[in-house]
Amino acid sequence: MKLFTFPRIINYFKLLYGYLISRLLRRTLHYGMPAAVSIEPTNRCNLHCHECPGGMKKLSRDAGFMNLDQFRSIIDQLSPELAWITLYFQGEPFMNPGFFDFISYAKSRNIFVSSSTNGHFLDKDSAKATVESGLNRLIISVDGIDQQAYEAYRVGGSLLKVIEGIKTLADEKKSAGRSTPEIIIQFLVLKSNQHQIKDIRRKGIEWGGDKVGIKTAQFTDFSHGNPLMPSTEKYSRYRIQDAGWKIKNILPNHCFRMWAGCVITWDGKIVPCCFDKDAQHPFGEIKTRSFRETWNSSEYKDFRQRILNGREKIDICKNCTEGMGLSRWF
Repeated sequence: MKLFTFPRIINYFKLLYGYLISRLLRRTLHYGMPAAVSIEPTNRCNLHCHECPGGMKKLSRDAGFMNLDQFRSIIDQLSPELAWITLYFQGEPFMNPGFFDFISYAKSRNIFVSSSTNGHFLDKDSAKATVESGLNRLIISVDGIDQQAYEAYRVGGSLLKVIEGIKTLADEKKSAGRSTPEIIIQFLVLKSNQHQIKDIRRKGIEWGGDKVGIKTAQFTDFSHGNPLMPSTEKYSRYRIQDAGWKIKNILPNHCFRMWAGCVITWDGKIVPCCFDKDAQHPFGEIKTRSFRETWNSSEYKDFRQRILNGREKIDICKNCTEGMGLSRWF
C-alpha cells in the first residue's frame, strides 16, 4: 500500500510548517488538507457503557447512520492528501450496514483504515468480511478477564462472546493468509479491573490479539471523583488535589490536531476532535458546502486562534490528554 505518497508527504509538511509558525507567532497560519480524520459510521451502540454518552443515551444530537454516498463524497474531497482514517467516533461501527463498503472504498484510495469495536458483532461472516475489506487495524475493547470485571463497565456485554469473536477473526486472518487487520486488544483500566492488567497482557495474545494496549479511562465529571476511577495513579488520568480531582495533563496553548485533522459525524458535521462528543463546535456540514471551504473557513481559523490564546478556556479541551501538541498520527 502506497501510504506515503509524494502529495501526502508534501501536505504533511505544509501542516507541520503552519502549526509550528502559528505556535511561534501566536497567530493562526494554516496550510494543507487533513492528514488524518475520524469518520463516524454511526453513533448508535448495542451496549450501555458507563461514561459513554452514546451508550448511556446522553448525546443531545440525533442518532443515525452515515450512508455510502456521503462517505464517498468525503473521501473524494479529501483525496489524495488524506493518509489515515479512523472509522469510529461514538457508537459501534459494525452496526452500520455499509461498514465494509466504507473500508473497501477508502482502501481503493490507498488510505490506512483503522476502527474500534466492542467485539459483539464478530461472527464468522463479519470476521471474513473484515479481513476481505482490507481493514488495517481493529481495536477491540476488552475491559476485564472475567464477566464480573468486564460488565462493571461494559453494561449489557458478554465477555465470552467477545473472546469468541477475537478468536474467529484471528482464525479468518490465518485462513486467508493475511496479516491484517492488526488486532489490538484494548484494556481500559478501572478500579474494577486494575488487578488484571498483568493477566490481560497474556490472555489478549492467547485469544488471538497481535498487541495489547493499556488505556486510561476518561470521566466526564472527574472533579468529584468516580467509583470506577483506578486507585493506582499510574493508570489514572487524574489525581486528587485540595480542591478536588484534577487532570494530570498540562494543557499547553497549542494542539497539532487542530491543524492536521478533524472528526466528521455520521450526518456530516465537521467538528474539531474526538473530545467534542456532542458536536457542540460544528464548523460546517458536508451537505451544505465543500470540505475545503469549511477547513479554511473563518470559523475554523477563529477556533484555532482560541487554542493559541488559551486552551484551558475551551470546554472540550479541559479533559484532553493531548499534552504534547504534536500527535502521533503515523
